[in-house]
Parts: sequence; structure tokens; C-alpha cells
Amino acid sequence: MASGASAQQFLAVDNIREDVVLLKTGGLRVVLMCSSINFALKSTEEQDAIIYQYQDFLNSLDFPLQFVVHSRRLNIAPYLESLKDRQKEEDNELMKIQIGEYIEFVKTFVDLTNIMSKTFYTVVPFTPTAFEKKGFFHDLAASLKFGGGGQSAATGTFDEQKNQLWQRVDTVMNGLQRLGIRSAPLNTEELIELFYGLYNPTEFEKVTTPQELTSS
Repeated sequence: MASGASAQQFLAVDNIREDVVLLKTGGLRVVLMCSSINFALKSTEEQDAIIYQYQDFLNSLDFPLQFVVHSRRLNIAPYLESLKDRQKEEDNELMKIQIGEYIEFVKTFVDLTNIMSKTFYTVVPFTPTAFEKKGFFHDLAASLKFGGGGQSAATGTFDEQKNQLWQRVDTVMNGLQRLGIRSAPLNTEELIELFYGLYNPTEFEKVTTPQELTSS
């Protein structure tokens, strides 16, 4: 392997355009951020209803889905700094002491428990017709012919493929809504941020705001 080779050549993603992820194989993806439901706190009847609805949802689809759970350690440093600033501005000595004790409590608690943040995603795929019909060997031949780069031998423009993909997205979002799960597609900027964080986990920890910590 050449020493100057770019890391990008090893990634499956070729480009992100108009809120759509373009793969080097010619496939398109939309990523939905999803809410969660606390299944364990539901009654037995509610759990059964969710399971049956989920089965119906999957059976209604004629394309695959990918469900992703992304976990990362919370970075509370900005939150602690905001508390320290608040402590300096406080005139009441008792409040200063209480804020200081709270800062120490939060630091100790986070160090002992290693708090993680979980984010849930659903990936909706679309593969141009030529790849779906001709399968893996056509996919391989196309990648060799075009050298990756996200080019496709499939018919149809990007706009046509994107429209078909978004029809699938609407179907998935409606199905998730019936399960009580809210979902929203990530835009181009959010997708770039997501992939940067996935490939640079140590440099891109989730920053916790005071609202997030106090509301959890």
C-alpha cells in the first residue's frame, strides 16, 4: 500500500449530496434519526401489540432496512465550565458552596459510571435497478469499469433515484410512527457530522449541555 494513499479510498461512502449518502457501488442511502420507546416498562399487552405491529411493519416492506444504535461517552467538560462560571457570578456564599459540591458530585458520578449516550438510526437503502437485477458480479464489473467513484451503469438520473428513495423513506417513517417512534431524516450537514464522528470517535465526543444533563 502506498504511504501517501488517502484514507477515503477505504470508505464505502463516495459523496453526500442533497441529504442523501452516495456509495461507491452506486447505492443511495437516507439516514433517519429515531426516538426510542421503553419496551421494558410497557405492560404485557402493550409489548405484544408492539411486537405484532413491528412484524406487520417489516412484512409490508419489499426492501431491507438497517437499524443502528450508536453509543458514545458523554463529554461533560463544557457543562462543568458553565457551572464554574455560574459559581463565580453568584453573590450568595451558600449558593457558591452548593454549586461547588454539585460540581464535585457530577465529576465523581461520571467518572464512576462512565455515562454513555445512545442514538438510534434507521438506514433506508435504494440500489439502482441494474444492480438489483444483475447482482454482485455486475456490481463488481461496474466498480472495475468505473473505478468506484460512485458512478453507476444503472439507468435513471440521480433525481429519479432520489425520488424513489424518498418514497421508501416516507413508507418507513409512517411505519415507525405507528409503532410510536418519531423519526426525521438527517440533512447533508448532519450526515457529514455523523460520519466524521463515526470515523474519529476520540476527537468527536458528544458535548453535553446543561439542559441534556438535568433533563435525563
